[in-house]
Amino acid sequence: MKRISLLILSVFIGMQAFAFSIESTRFHCDKDTIKINQLLKEGIAADLSSSGEYMVFFAEKLLGTPYVAHTLEGDKEYLTINIHELDCSTFIETLMSLTLSAQMKSPTWYTFASNLEKIRYHSGELNGYGSRLHYVSAWVVENTSRGIIEEVTNRFPDFENVVKSLYFMTSHRKSYPAMQDDAVYEDIKNLESGYNMHMYPILPKGVLMKKDVIAEFRNGDIIALTTKIEGLDVTHFGIIKFVNGKPHLLHASSNKMEVIVDKYDLYEMLRPLRSCTGVRVIRLKQQQ
Repeated sequence: MKRISLLILSVFIGMQAFAFSIESTRFHCDKDTIKINQLLKEGIAADLSSSGEYMVFFAEKLLGTPYVAHTLEGDKEYLTINIHELDCSTFIETLMSLTLSAQMKSPTWYTFASNLEKIRYHSGELNGYGSRLHYVSAWVVENTSRGIIEEVTNRFPDFENVVKSLYFMTSHRKSYPAMQDDAVYEDIKNLESGYNMHMYPILPKGVLMKKDVIAEFRNGDIIALTTKIEGLDVTHFGIIKFVNGKPHLLHASSNKMEVIVDKYDLYEMLRPLRSCTGVRVIRLKQQQ
């Protein structure tokens, strides 16, 4: 009994070193922690050399995982951990959290949870629904400031800068149950006010067939699909995986309802999408 008590105490003390609160954490099922720990052990054993390689490594482990939307929603904002059901955003956050944890050589779910909170929330800390980084532009700005990612879109040939104001959520208030609360609505409105006439770079989808553009992509690059929709910056996420020398999107697909490597290369995939204007390219920084 004494040895068990000491072990429990050791785990508890270890978790205190991380920012997240266990009381604010919600799991899909009791197998989430087991799967995360196993994936991290495999990733650490693989001993890969770059963040992009880890991103692809973990993404391939998650191929076939069911696409399920709105897994973060509920009566209260929790640090939701669900590795068995993914949408495009939680897929990317999961890959990033796994990669950061593997590079830290820490094969534990609570390292994963701590990294997930840093990535998902304003100032890296869960503080209600309004603290979640709902817009990709805000997500990019904050995670860049914390040294987690860097946007590399403007390093590509033929990039363009666009200016857009973000207000989609407050203009569609009825679509977001949490925003029926006036305080939450004001939180989101305040977030949006910081992104009035916000400028960011994109690669127009028409240039994605050019050889000099293709040459700049790297396996594991995070791809954000930009949109014509008023008040919104991005509609979808995925990562680059090269297939026969061409960049394809490895993503949680709402059409196929699972994590897949798209059969078309990035240019051909986006060409028929009328509302898609192009992509932003974000790279997970190499962690020491």
